[in-house]
Amino acid sequence: MGKHSVDALSGFVVVTGASSGIGLELAKLAAQDGASLLLVADRDLTEGAAAARAAGAPEVETLQVDLAKDEGVEQVIAKIGGRPVAALFANAGHGLGKGFLDQEWDEARHVIDTNVVGTVHLIHAVGRQMRARNEGRILVTGSIAGHIPGTFQLVYNSTKAFIDDFCNGLSNELKDTNVVITCLEPGPVETEFFKRAGMMDTSAGQGSKSDPAKVASDGYKALLSGDLQITSGFMNKVQSLFSDILPDAVVAQMHRRMAEPKSSSTQSPHASS
Repeated sequence: MGKHSVDALSGFVVVTGASSGIGLELAKLAAQDGASLLLVADRDLTEGAAAARAAGAPEVETLQVDLAKDEGVEQVIAKIGGRPVAALFANAGHGLGKGFLDQEWDEARHVIDTNVVGTVHLIHAVGRQMRARNEGRILVTGSIAGHIPGTFQLVYNSTKAFIDDFCNGLSNELKDTNVVITCLEPGPVETEFFKRAGMMDTSAGQGSKSDPAKVASDGYKALLSGDLQITSGFMNKVQSLFSDILPDAVVAQMHRRMAEPKSSSTQSPHASS
């Protein structure tokens, strides 16, 4: 149990990457607690909004924007307005398969701009508001990939390494406040992520994956408990531990076996977590 534990969320909650997967499941959990929601994604949010209302949210707003762009983040900030944010679920993220030099730079940059720049931009704005009121919670979706040199998924893993470390540092900066920072670190999750990343022709894309509802539940409970970090799933905990112990060259080769395409692929290279 971490600092500032609560039994439930209430008030106004913002969820990014809320159209499907972990983000949608987080939105439903907040809705069950009676929170009012602002759902944000770069794709249609009709399903997410309907699911949140069905789960009990008294009010659901949606905003379809690209968080890789400053104007997208600024639209979210404007939509929030002066309302105090009880919790921010910074879940939006993209993945990209294949070798780094085989990727188009615009696609690789979009991953960096979404996973790092857009995420940190929004946390900066909402976090300042929370610090000023000395209250609030931020759950950031990192990944155990952040502990692993990401051969054939290099940009994604590197962005998650940034996010994992960023959360630890920010939490320490805020340790004397009532603002809680929690980093959720799942492994592979059963979402559209691998399909959109063009990674279905890989061992990781074809392997077993976690249930997004279970991953979201683990993250949600950790946030309410005030925990800094949660790795969802026992085997993911083991993998994360060994990734930190083994030499980077060994771990990079292990990741290569999971992420290297088995044959030439022409799948769409864009992904959303």
